Amino acid sequence: MVDKRLPFNLEQIQKIASDYPTPFYLYDEKAIRNNARNLLAAFDWAEGFKEFFAVKATPNPHLLRLLNEEGFGADCSSKAELILCERVGIQGEEIMFTSNETTADEYQKAHELGAINNLDDITHIYFLKETTGLPELICLRYNPGPLREGNVIIGNPEDAKYGFTRDQLFEGFRKVKEKGVTRFALHTMVASNELNSDFFVETARMLFELAVELKSELGIQLEFVNLGGGIGIPYRPEEEPVDLQKVSAGIQACYQEVIVANDLHPLKIFMENGRMITGPYGYLITEALHEKHIYKEYIGVDACMSNLMRPGMYGAYHHISVLGKEDAPKEKTYDIVGSLCENNDKFAIDRDLPEIERGDLLVIHDAGAHGHSMGFQYNGKLRSAELLLCEDGSVKEIRRAETLDDYFATIDFSEFE
Repeated sequence: MVDKRLPFNLEQIQKIASDYPTPFYLYDEKAIRNNARNLLAAFDWAEGFKEFFAVKATPNPHLLRLLNEEGFGADCSSKAELILCERVGIQGEEIMFTSNETTADEYQKAHELGAINNLDDITHIYFLKETTGLPELICLRYNPGPLREGNVIIGNPEDAKYGFTRDQLFEGFRKVKEKGVTRFALHTMVASNELNSDFFVETARMLFELAVELKSELGIQLEFVNLGGGIGIPYRPEEEPVDLQKVSAGIQACYQEVIVANDLHPLKIFMENGRMITGPYGYLITEALHEKHIYKEYIGVDACMSNLMRPGMYGAYHHISVLGKEDAPKEKTYDIVGSLCENNDKFAIDRDLPEIERGDLLVIHDAGAHGHSMGFQYNGKLRSAELLLCEDGSVKEIRRAETLDDYFATIDFSEFE
């Protein structure tokens, strides 16, 4: 059972909202830093352990800098994400470039920054060679297909568009070695928002055993394995968080059993979590504007699916608190909805909550990853501001809300003038 307490109260949010109108995202700096430190501490036995924060989860330079200060690198999947890292001083092998269907200019930017290229397909070996030349270090992404199960968000590995098959993996390493690559690494990512601790231990074992086979068959000694991310968070109060100490202990046992026993020590272990780093510590704050009483009871808020699409896209659960009524009895059953012309624009369906009145402030929990970053502008909706609740209790705007000028900026109106 997870305690869904908030690091702020109604009075604080009312004060913030007087300066930054709802809806807005609010991130808890202190909690994010502590969480980052807990992950690194869990793997302090693993020499050279590195977490490359998945920029796609929360692509804000202020958060990237914060996490870099805690010792994190960055996992990027596009040119824009690479440039975000560059702007805050994250460069070189602090960046893991994990992309798919990659364009030449994206590879060129990764090359310019000295990022680690994590190739998604065997044909990209040749494409990269033609584009920038092959670097000394290459990482290849493995898709185990039917050998592993995925989950609802990422799907079954054999249906996923990502990565090399097993045969392609060995052929790929053979090819890059023949072409002069001298440093080698291996990556996989087979699940997202996974709460089963054993899953990550099994993933590590799979990559460790491949490391042994690559050494035996090709004479290649891997420099690191990237276990991917996918560590989930307990969106529902009844769920339990992943036990990082249990995951770490299980991986350490596998490391001793497979890597050390086969004389492959040292082998660095990397991860690229996003959701579990910032997810529980970001909140979408929205105001109740309307109530509707037809076949069901509805509360209409000033946020909508364009601010947080996960519930509409996946049917994902996000806990909701009504500020000032956190301990009030949940005597009403509502659908909490936005204003889009889409019937799936719902943050909650048949949710038991305290009675909500116009003007109440609602907090949508666990929105700190894959929230603002997945926003869109359907119906001309504007993306909201992002704010940082600093360790000293102050609030800093780290992304302003979009304006109508922003929305119209890319349209050519010249022939209408």
